[in-house]
Amino acid sequence: MGDSATQCWASSFWEKTKSQKGIASRALVGHGHCSLTVRCFPVDHSIPGACAWGIETSSGWIVYSGDLRLHGKRGELTKKFVREAAQLKPRVLILEGTNVQRDSNVSEQEVYDNALKAIASAEGLVIADFPARDMDRLLTFLQIARDTKRRLAILPKDAYLLKTMRLLDPSVPDVATDQSIVIYQDTTSKKYPDSWVRNICKECGSKIVIAEDVSLAQDQFILCFSFFDLNELPSIAPKPGGLYVFSSSEPHDEEQEIDFRRLGNWIQHFGMKGFGLPREDADGVWRIPETERGLHASGHACGPDLLNIALEIRPEILIPVHSEHTEYYVDRLKGSGIEVIVPDIAKIITVPP
Repeated sequence: MGDSATQCWASSFWEKTKSQKGIASRALVGHGHCSLTVRCFPVDHSIPGACAWGIETSSGWIVYSGDLRLHGKRGELTKKFVREAAQLKPRVLILEGTNVQRDSNVSEQEVYDNALKAIASAEGLVIADFPARDMDRLLTFLQIARDTKRRLAILPKDAYLLKTMRLLDPSVPDVATDQSIVIYQDTTSKKYPDSWVRNICKECGSKIVIAEDVSLAQDQFILCFSFFDLNELPSIAPKPGGLYVFSSSEPHDEEQEIDFRRLGNWIQHFGMKGFGLPREDADGVWRIPETERGLHASGHACGPDLLNIALEIRPEILIPVHSEHTEYYVDRLKGSGIEVIVPDIAKIITVPP
């Protein structure tokens, strides 16, 4: 658990959660109570606390990258992991490949620049749609709110995330005192609040706004909503000319494509302008218009970065995961001295000792 001070605040915080289960801290052991040599490597990702892992076996070290990137605000964490993993001379590296087909990535600074340019000229309500638990993106839109003299209206779950992260990082804004942050109390949480919602509302009572407040001063807010929060729009009644900024990735399956059609209908119904929204072309492919790109910094490294990670760590064997394009590694690592083993569904991979 770490030092006694860390354990004290962690226990205090945990006891306030809904489950209120006690923390049972114990040494990590394997089957048969055999101690394992395990390494944890913090890495940069869109979700706070992402880590890569290494485990020492009788055949050598096995390292798993987890989700990671080099282009984020904490890219140095990933670089440190690569250096330290290389020193282990691993037998196997299990490496993600979500974005192997991308040649480059958008940085969070580029997201800020592009979103600010779009929002600065907006006259009505602005809605910012970005991935849940993406702290960097939330802070990016908070800065844009400050720079455009608006207030960022976040949901109670966002306020809870900020409050929790502030326990670990004092540089995270204090929801209760930051003048650029308000908490939008949606209809569901207002009628049926969980205990954690009641606690947030009690601690930040002066920061609570409801649909009527936003409706009466639409040009003063950037509202943090996603597709799943759109039932609030009839209560807010956005005026024509508002802006819906989409700061996430394109749809990945048919269900998400249906959601985007619904989202487009909502935006059209209220006379808002969509910016950064994927659109379906004549071939049925969903793409973000070229003039509206650069609003999403992915949580995953691009192909060239992933290839460099593999070559720097230089395992004996690389097992690609989280990708439909494992041939990327197979083709580009030929002659490198790294053997690529592509996993098969429901089949065990046996590595010779």
